[in-house]
Amino acid sequence: MRRFLLCGIGLIALPVWAQAPMSVPNVNISVGTSHSPTDLANSLQIVLLLTILSLAPAIIMMLTSFARIVVVLGFTRSALSMQQVPPNAILIGLALFLTAFTMAPTWKAVHDNALQPYLAHQINYESALQNAEQPIREFMFRQTREADLILFVDLSHMRQPGSRADIPTYVLIPAFIISELKTAFTMGFLIYIPFIVIDLVVATILMSMGMMMMPPSMVSLPCKIMLFVLVDGWSLIVKSLILSFH
Repeated sequence: MRRFLLCGIGLIALPVWAQAPMSVPNVNISVGTSHSPTDLANSLQIVLLLTILSLAPAIIMMLTSFARIVVVLGFTRSALSMQQVPPNAILIGLALFLTAFTMAPTWKAVHDNALQPYLAHQINYESALQNAEQPIREFMFRQTREADLILFVDLSHMRQPGSRADIPTYVLIPAFIISELKTAFTMGFLIYIPFIVIDLVVATILMSMGMMMMPPSMVSLPCKIMLFVLVDGWSLIVKSLILSFH
């Protein structure tokens, strides 16, 4: 009975379907021949834009304050002897928002001097890239140690630059990255010191009480958390990170 009913409904609805066919969108991507220099320029701009978008994660991680911030936050979690708290997603999210906060003046300069004039058709894309590069280079120069910069200048076998403008960006970037790592490790060492003192004190007390079979981490971990909360540790860490870029 059900089969006959379904067949009847299908026969009744068949003329309706035939009268109003469904339209399916067609997506077509093709590569054709350029007939004018303008078409070629637009195609090159699209390719350049896609390349920049594909490199955006690396640019955010390596050419901004993100590396220093995320490494210091990782050191803080390790110093507290907590491997999963806070989770990686929270640390990375906090690092991204702190990066946006510290890089806001630089990105504003890129927006005002490069993006807006380019969108207003006041400059071409080459001038826009040069204008966008200058604020980022200034930020990296401020955070790069002179010794690291000299190291990569010597490794590149280039002539001794007379000014910062003579230093190419491909030399500046690795010098900036290792300077950021060195600064982050220095801050991480300073963060470790009070927690190491707590571990030593707890271990000494347990040994003097003859409780050698009891793991010191069971006692030192609550003491570390209590100390970190009492001194408002996250505020101190974030404040030190922000001030380290000024």
